[in-house]
Amino acid sequence: MFLTRRSLPVCATAVALVLAGCATQPSPPSKPAPVTPTAPAAPTQPPAQPTVPAAPTAPAKAEFIPARFSDLPGWDRDDLRAAWPAFMLSCSKLAGGADWKEPCAIAKTVDANSQAAIRLFFESFFDPHQVVGPDGSNTGLITGYYEPLLRGARKKGGPYKTPLYKVPDDMVIIDVGSVYPELAGKRVRGRLKGKRVVPYPAREEISRAGLPGNELLWVDDSVEAFFLEVQGSGRVQLPDGDTVRVAYADQNGRPYQSIGKWLVQKGELTLEQATAQGIKAWIDGHPTRQQELFNANPSYVFFKEEKLPDPKVGPKGTLNVPLTPQRSVAIDRSQLPLGAPVYLNTTLPGDDEMPLQRLMLAQDTGGAIKGAIRLDLFFGFGSEAADLAGRMKQRGNIWVLLPKLAR
Repeated sequence: MFLTRRSLPVCATAVALVLAGCATQPSPPSKPAPVTPTAPAAPTQPPAQPTVPAAPTAPAKAEFIPARFSDLPGWDRDDLRAAWPAFMLSCSKLAGGADWKEPCAIAKTVDANSQAAIRLFFESFFDPHQVVGPDGSNTGLITGYYEPLLRGARKKGGPYKTPLYKVPDDMVIIDVGSVYPELAGKRVRGRLKGKRVVPYPAREEISRAGLPGNELLWVDDSVEAFFLEVQGSGRVQLPDGDTVRVAYADQNGRPYQSIGKWLVQKGELTLEQATAQGIKAWIDGHPTRQQELFNANPSYVFFKEEKLPDPKVGPKGTLNVPLTPQRSVAIDRSQLPLGAPVYLNTTLPGDDEMPLQRLMLAQDTGGAIKGAIRLDLFFGFGSEAADLAGRMKQRGNIWVLLPKLAR
């Protein structure tokens, strides 16, 4: 539940003048406060056919507990200058809202090169709230994702045998919110069978029968094509050397199921082994079971092609702004406000002793990201980003920063 924020304690004009002239340097990070594990929420099954529910039930909400900035582990050592460009991108989408209008306007006057000015801005115009799940837990799962690079072509041939599909021509999308306002933003995907709308095929059928005429590109690696769907976007290098971006366009309406969890349940891997690297190693050792494994996830992602004018700029997330490496996170938007600053207290992948305490921006969502304390950290593009994202499976606490003037 959202709690009433305290009234603004300082004069906005005075703060703005101070913000433009402060300067300081960041210090080394300290160890995070210990966290207690709790399992993320499991995905739910969709209805047998895309019919509108007669009695919709709203999901249980997280509780936001008022806190102080001194409660945030490592807050005074985080280099907020690295988060500032991502925050300004969020403001470009949020500034029209009543709660965000003033802080986003003041943000334009802040010296982006001044650590102290940025810190003073957040402490003057925002209140931190620790996020507590509906079950009373204040810890959750923190994972990672990245933007992969695949090799592909516009026509099938040679090594390029695995299709990436655009949104199929026969898929229909029903806006449930147009019937039930309580379900605003909820959509059901299916296809017409006579005069009825039936569920769109799951991965197993799509992989077996294909979607002729809906191929966007062809790539040379079926495993990387599957993991591209998990990441949500990526780049494809064509034979002529040109590189294009393939961005998330839609999916088949089926629930996302983790193939890592499936392997653990089958006794094929331990929980610790079920990283991206571990799963790919398992596939290498069991090539005849690859499709069986992939079919455990009925969700199928469709893409759209985008130009790549600047390779340094990340893909756009749900907020429709470019993602910033190690400062953008995907959230469950039914629990946290999209675009808001979120402070993360966790550890680096594979090292529970090395703290990762940073201000992030909630700029994306994902099919596997369900629950109040469930973040997916965007690591960027390249092999190092892929390695970090693949191994990221840490426990953590989060705080959401909300404008002081919000009511």
